[in-house]
Amino acid sequence: MTEAMPERTESASHVRWDVLCSLAVMAALAYLCRNSISVVQKTIREDLQLTEAQLGFILGPAFFWTYALAQIPSSRFGERLGARLSLPIFACAWSFAIAVFGYTNWFPLLLGIWMVTGLAQAGAFPVAARTISVWFPKSERASASGVLTASMSLGAAVSAGVTGILVLTFRWQTVFLMYAIPGLIWACFFGSWFRNRPEYQPGLNSAELQQISEGNDHAMSPQIADATPWLSLLTSWPMGLICGQQFCRAAAQAFFISWFPTFLQESRHITVVKSGFLSVLPHMSIAAACLTGGALADFISRKTGGSGWSRKGLAVASLMLSTTLIGAAYFVQDATSAVVVISIGVYCAALAGPGAYAVTMDMGGRHVGSVFATMNMIGNFGAGMLPWLIPALRSQIQSSPTLLAVCANDSWNAVMALIAALHFLAAVCWLLLPLRGNVFEYSLVPPK
Repeated sequence: MTEAMPERTESASHVRWDVLCSLAVMAALAYLCRNSISVVQKTIREDLQLTEAQLGFILGPAFFWTYALAQIPSSRFGERLGARLSLPIFACAWSFAIAVFGYTNWFPLLLGIWMVTGLAQAGAFPVAARTISVWFPKSERASASGVLTASMSLGAAVSAGVTGILVLTFRWQTVFLMYAIPGLIWACFFGSWFRNRPEYQPGLNSAELQQISEGNDHAMSPQIADATPWLSLLTSWPMGLICGQQFCRAAAQAFFISWFPTFLQESRHITVVKSGFLSVLPHMSIAAACLTGGALADFISRKTGGSGWSRKGLAVASLMLSTTLIGAAYFVQDATSAVVVISIGVYCAALAGPGAYAVTMDMGGRHVGSVFATMNMIGNFGAGMLPWLIPALRSQIQSSPTLLAVCANDSWNAVMALIAALHFLAAVCWLLLPLRGNVFEYSLVPPK
C-alpha cells in the first residue's frame, strides 16, 4: 500500500512589506522636500529678496496651518480616490511645488506654492495610515507605523545633510529641481504597481492573504470608505484623548526643530557649530525610537495577547520617563551631557509615536483615514503653536523678577519645564484612553 505524501504548505509571500517600503520611501521624499528650504533659507532670502518675516511665514503658518486644516478634506479625497491614484497625485503636487519654488520672487505666489506643498502632504499620511490598516494585521501595525514614522525623520536628516553638500556645487534652485525628480519617479512606479486591496495585488499569494486577514477587520473591506459620521467623531471623548496626546507630543517635538539650537547657544553658552552638531542627536533619537517603539509594541502585543500593554502601557511608561529625564537635564551642567540626557528623554517620548498611529487603526473602524487625519490635524496645530509661544513665554518670564528668580535667572529653564509638562500631559491622556471598540462607540451622538 502506497503511503500518501504529506501536503506541502504554501510559504507566505511578503508583498505587504514591499508595500510598506514604498510608503516609507514616499514619507522620506516628502520630508526631504519640506525641510530643504530651512537648510538654505539665508541664501533664499537674498536671492528672492524676501525679509526674514516673510520667509518665516512661508515656513511656518503657510505650511503648517495649511497642512493641519487640509488633513481631513485631503484625506477624505484620498480615501474616495483610493491610495493607488491619490498618493501619486499628492507626490506629483509637492514635487511640482519644490521644483518651481525658486523661479519667482513674488511673495504671494511663493506663499501659494508652499501652501500647495502643505496641502499635498496633508493627505498623503492619512492615506498611508489607512493603507497600513488594510494591509497589515493588528499584531504588525505598530511595527509598520514605526517604519513609516522613522522614514520621516530619516528624510529630514538626509535633507539637512545632503542639501548643505549639494549647494556647494549647484545653485539651490537646481537642487530643488533635483529633489522633484524622485517624487515623480515614485509616483509612476506606485501607480502602476500598487493595488488598493491585497487580494488584487500581483505576487501576493493566498498564505499571505490569510496572514493579513487574521484579526484584521479592514483587510477585506473596500479601501474607499463610507461617509464619515463627523458629529459622532467630534463628540467622542476617546477621540479627544487621542488628539490630546498628539497635540502635546507634537508641540514638544516642534521645539527640537525650531528653538533647540538657540536654547543650547544661550542657556548652555556653546558655539553655533557645536549647537548644530548636538541638535542632530534628538532627531536621530526620534528616528531610532520610531523603529524600536513599533517593534517593541508588537512584541508586547504578541506576548500579552492584547493591545493594552503594547499601546497604553508602553506610552504611559515612556512618556513619564521622558518627563523625568528632560526635567533632570536641568541639573546637568556640561552641555554635551545635558543634550545626551535630553535626547534619551526624546527617545522615550517618541516610543509612543507608533502606538498612536496604531490606535487610530485599531479604533478607527471603517474610517481610519478620517480618525488619523483628525489626530494629525490637532497635532500639527500644536507643532505650529509652540515655536510661536516660546518667545512670548520667555518675554513674560524676563519681565518679571519674581518669575525669573524662580527660573534661576534663565527663562530657558521655563521652556524646558514646559516641554517636560507636555510629555506628562500626553501620558495622562494615554492613561485615560479606553482601547476597546472604536471611537464612535463612545460618542455623545452615536452614528446612525
